[in-house]
Amino acid sequence: MSTLAPHRELGLTDAEYDGIVERLGREPNGLELAVFSLMWSEHCAYKHSKKLLRELPTEGPAVVMGPGENAGAVDVGDGLVVAFKVESHNHPSAVEPFQGAATGVGGILRDVFAIGARPIAVLDSLRFGELDSERSRFLFDWSVKGIGHYGNSIGVPTVGGEVLFEPSYEQNCLVNAMCVGLARRDATIRSAASGVGNLLVLMGARTGRDGIGGASVLASAELSAEDSAKRPTVQIGDPFEEKKLLECCLELLDRGTLVALQDLGAAGLSSSSSEMASKGEVGLDIDVSKVPLREAGMEPFEIMISESQERMLCVIEPGRLSELLEICERWEVRANAIGSVTDTGALRVFDGDELVGDMPVAALVDDVPLYDLEPEEPTGRLYPDPPARIDAGAPVERALLALLGSSNVASKRFAFEQYDSIVGSRTVRRPEAADAAVLQLAGDGGSGAIAVSIDGNGRRVAADPYTGAVEAVLECARNLACVGAEPLGLTNCLNFGNPEKPHIAWQLTRAVEGLRDACLALGVPVVGGNVSLYNEGAEGAIYPTPIVGMVGSLPDPASTPVSAFTEPGHVIALVGPFTPDLAGSELEKLRGRLSTGLPPVDLAVQAEGLAALREAVRGGGLATVHDVSEGGLACALAESCVSGRVGASVDLSPLGASDPNVALFGEGPGGAIVAGPAAVVDRLPGAVRLGDVGGDHLQIEGLLDFDVGALAERFEGAIPAAYA
Repeated sequence: MSTLAPHRELGLTDAEYDGIVERLGREPNGLELAVFSLMWSEHCAYKHSKKLLRELPTEGPAVVMGPGENAGAVDVGDGLVVAFKVESHNHPSAVEPFQGAATGVGGILRDVFAIGARPIAVLDSLRFGELDSERSRFLFDWSVKGIGHYGNSIGVPTVGGEVLFEPSYEQNCLVNAMCVGLARRDATIRSAASGVGNLLVLMGARTGRDGIGGASVLASAELSAEDSAKRPTVQIGDPFEEKKLLECCLELLDRGTLVALQDLGAAGLSSSSSEMASKGEVGLDIDVSKVPLREAGMEPFEIMISESQERMLCVIEPGRLSELLEICERWEVRANAIGSVTDTGALRVFDGDELVGDMPVAALVDDVPLYDLEPEEPTGRLYPDPPARIDAGAPVERALLALLGSSNVASKRFAFEQYDSIVGSRTVRRPEAADAAVLQLAGDGGSGAIAVSIDGNGRRVAADPYTGAVEAVLECARNLACVGAEPLGLTNCLNFGNPEKPHIAWQLTRAVEGLRDACLALGVPVVGGNVSLYNEGAEGAIYPTPIVGMVGSLPDPASTPVSAFTEPGHVIALVGPFTPDLAGSELEKLRGRLSTGLPPVDLAVQAEGLAALREAVRGGGLATVHDVSEGGLACALAESCVSGRVGASVDLSPLGASDPNVALFGEGPGGAIVAGPAAVVDRLPGAVRLGDVGGDHLQIEGLLDFDVGALAERFEGAIPAAYA
């Protein structure tokens, strides 16, 4: 039996408990203490990151909704807005990967339709330990199954994503899910409660004990060897229940029935109600005896902090309750009036006629203790070198095969073939066909298309937090540029270790500075996001992993190029300000090294390069555009050959590189391969012709020669072989 004080068991410090007593003017009762513990947790309050996040630019000409709402939204013209957000479900997925990942998708879908947008796409960013680990294979396999189960069942396509494998994620995997939605600008809704006397209505699934303590126990603390004991705190998802809830909410919004709408995520009723009250500067009364329960005998505090899935909270005028109930009945969605809007400025919880909790809304949401980070640049190495898998002097032929067969570079078909990427009939480019997914808008009264991408590389951020974060933004923007899209807005999920440790605080601070500077240089506002801290286990912290999701617009989806070589005779060229280096590269990892720095990035030059690439793609005529990323130029060429099942003859001597390993496998921002008719390629500013498409071999003059079929076998078979 624990001997800790109750507030300490709930993750509160002694000083925080004293602050609660001061704000209440008395000792909290059990329910109030439970609610405060969640609302003051890192996951809900952002108490170690909120001050830092204020540095990010949040304004731009396309921004319709910025940080603070359930999801951000940008204007895409024709009266339409695109809503999007990325969030983490890391610790739940490390404990129960199928339900952890599935409910991560369910939660991010609710964030998007909570502002009135219909979800049209999901992307995911995943991190696991190396695939030679049984645990990592299990987590990867079942997380992918969970994502596929929820997205496929509810009918929202999973159109993109990324998966990387590193030793630091062995005990603490990362499952970040991004949702994109579409709405008419005049049909969006915010979450601020208003109108004294208006009713508070809970819609959706019954409330059970699943998820109790999830936000505080799992997402705001380090995982330990006993993490399996936390399995009951992982929520259970039901995508079919959410599909009904989604359609019901969108119909209610279309009819103008609702005053405000909020999803129930972390901390359940506690956070959704108090945040709605805070935004509307009102109070709320809730009667937990009116909450439909899945389990008998639930205590009032359990009802308030349950994180049961597929629930939404709305505010309506009393005269429209019968209309709401009729629509909910038609969609087979449970709906119960559980409270009302007041002018008390308090969140008051009743159990029938008994008042069981009375808390100032400001104390729960606005007057949360915020901490100043104490960053300190480490003097020694934070992470061990990865295990060596090839010798430093290995010939380039062996290095290419090793890279194509490595888990980070190899095809992720194993994952994306489990996802329906075309349901909804708006997907122009699937995950395997282009660097960014492309979704058409024509069927919704719009014109053109949007492109979406999600990126991040924790190992490079571990090597240099500032530059690695800059590169994450540039990589995402470059993926959009490869399909001709101009960025409109950015969302992020900051996955880091314990911010109370000076070296983690330094990583977080430098990474946010990198995100800020890159966004300012590219003119891309941050419209929302999520922070996931305390990603640590017994072996230490994960690599610092800022994940960036970006949405852009393009005028003509019909001319979007693919990443594959498509036609013999096309000319191949390298474009962009690309200066490769082995620091932080996949080749360096295979050689058993982790750098402690990355080459600096000239953001002005990179911004110019992205604009030039985007205009080149929009100019038409390019059949192939593929960015150079993990594995460098050689791997990018191999991927384009394998995807198109056609060879290429290339000469790298025009690049003037003195070290063939750097020329072939060096990495860094800015580079893209293009292919098309000579007349098109030759007019591109700064393009360096490298060769031609054709044959059935990838030949790089004087360096290597491989049959495309052999490359395909290595590239496409590596991850399935890990499960053989």
